[in-house]
Amino acid sequence: MSESIRAIVALGNPGADHARDRHNAGFWLADALARRWRLSFSPEKRFKGEAARYGAGDETVWLLKPLTFMNVSGEAVQPLCAFHKISAPEVLVVHDELDLPPGTIRLKESGGHGGHNGLRDIHRVIGSHYKRLRVGIGHPGDSARVLSHVLGTPSPDDQIAIDVAIDAGVEAIETILKSGWNRGAQQLNSRKTT
Repeated sequence: MSESIRAIVALGNPGADHARDRHNAGFWLADALARRWRLSFSPEKRFKGEAARYGAGDETVWLLKPLTFMNVSGEAVQPLCAFHKISAPEVLVVHDELDLPPGTIRLKESGGHGGHNGLRDIHRVIGSHYKRLRVGIGHPGDSARVLSHVLGTPSPDDQIAIDVAIDAGVEAIETILKSGWNRGAQQLNSRKTT
């Protein structure tokens, strides 16, 4: 039922000032994938980001880190999908998730944007039927503190939990590419969180 994954788009904000922000959890996972796959990101002006290619031919998977800033992530996703003829269900977006505690990571097949500005902009350009990998960063408990929370640095304990979750996400992506979406989702859902 599920299309194969042909693009993995990791969300974050570019620049050294944002490198350790919780909002960049998607970038952290993309960097972990690139290390696992021994890939290097290269600037791709036409996709407004940094891209890497994994595999070849029909097995190619594009890894993209938009450099557009979070709120206009769709400006990178749309040209990537148009150029390579990638449909929305073949896209996996990796992003930070306020509604999940640090150390939790979940796959989701489609749905709403949940107020996430990066997802909101991707909805605008390719619709809502793309897949997501949600990296928990926890909620500050007060909506007035959300902006400072996502643009802040995790505590050492939270960072350790997020890093462990990212490792699990990398494993799940590899399972999806080899054995399909359902097997990867089952792998993550059966995972014990600390």
